[in-house]
Amino acid sequence: MTSSAKKRQMALVAFMQAQNCSMYVGSWRHPSSMTDFMTPEYYQRIARTLEEGKFDMAFFDDRLAMPDIYGNSHRETVAHGVRAVKLDAATVMMAMAMATTRLGLGATYSTSYYEPYHVARLFSTMDLMTRGRVAWNVVTSLNDSEAANFGKSGHMEHDLRYDRADEFMEVVMGLWDSWQDDALIVDKANDRFADPDKVQRLDYEGRFFKSRGPLTVPRSQQGHPVILQAGSSGRGLKFAGRWAELVFAVYPSLEAGKKQYKALRQAVADDGRDPDLVKMMPEMKIIVAPTESEAKDRRDLVAATARPIDGLTLLCEVLNVDFSKRPIDLPFTDEELAAVSWQSLRDRVVSVSGKKNPSVRDFVDASGRGTLREGPCFVGTPTQVADQMEEWFGSACDGFVLSATSVPGTYEDIVRLVVPELQRRGLFRKEYESDTLRGNLGLTRPNAGDWRK
Repeated sequence: MTSSAKKRQMALVAFMQAQNCSMYVGSWRHPSSMTDFMTPEYYQRIARTLEEGKFDMAFFDDRLAMPDIYGNSHRETVAHGVRAVKLDAATVMMAMAMATTRLGLGATYSTSYYEPYHVARLFSTMDLMTRGRVAWNVVTSLNDSEAANFGKSGHMEHDLRYDRADEFMEVVMGLWDSWQDDALIVDKANDRFADPDKVQRLDYEGRFFKSRGPLTVPRSQQGHPVILQAGSSGRGLKFAGRWAELVFAVYPSLEAGKKQYKALRQAVADDGRDPDLVKMMPEMKIIVAPTESEAKDRRDLVAATARPIDGLTLLCEVLNVDFSKRPIDLPFTDEELAAVSWQSLRDRVVSVSGKKNPSVRDFVDASGRGTLREGPCFVGTPTQVADQMEEWFGSACDGFVLSATSVPGTYEDIVRLVVPELQRRGLFRKEYESDTLRGNLGLTRPNAGDWRK
């Protein structure tokens, strides 16, 4: 192994939800999962655990509606706890910030239902309040339920959402550039607070947005928040190539992951950016125990918490299609498939099922939505789990976004059992290298205007 290879270390991110369950919906039914998810103490306990384990970041996904596409009703969602509670991620994130000093913190905010100035101001303020530890996960949202909550008649078409998102990013980035790094003077004796020549208006006017500026928030210790993004469709990948600094992915397998990793790096290079300065991290579930037998027992317990309604409800939510009255084996038409919201999931189901026009049954079986089959799951001893992580890290990713199957037990097990093994192998840090999220991820601090180049 070369000396340069030794220096490459994986990043670890906790995939958080400000809700009654993790992304694995059955987690709330797990005997060891805590139920005080509407208290600051719940999130602060997790935050302290993650910082003890030197995690780079905890980031929160978000939806702006209950999963109520299935049967056009929220009854099943509420009755079975299928993401029924959804707190505001930015607020919860700041509770975690108060309990930590180095852990990065990210929140999801939609470009379809918020305004650029609001997002720019919110995230730059949080970045200052955490001394440079914040990330923004950029999403375009998924379904008509979210649209209805914001007074819209329907959710925008897929590629149009990304066209709007590109403009949204131009406005936010431009607003974040309002203040040069040395604009603040704060000279009381000479009554000079800041240099007006170093604070600029934006005067942006595009197809979707107009914004004058300047932003009322100066730049933070890390320049501006780290940009996360999860698009893996053709249009989403192009968006990531232009804007993302950390890409959250879903790999159905190691071989598929290698292809996605290569495609992302090419998309970044095509936009004139350095692929080494963009991190790609797949979602991963880890079930670990001191012995292999115990780990398998834990896996079986987790698997038993899943319910059939979980997958149906979640699939309808992300595809923006109601399965409740559709014959389970009726193939979707080309037109129906073109209209689904999460196109990369559609493409994965087509690939896994081997059917150009899959049915509801194919979506349920091939996606594994709501079960342990939804994405990779490493099960075993600390050594066995670390072996698999090392293999993936060597050729398909820059780290992992770790989902919980019980909360907070999953993260406590990873910190207690897996992190020491990764550290022993020289794959993961023993101490934080920086005070900022950007520094710990090995990302450069952007200068004002870098995004325009």
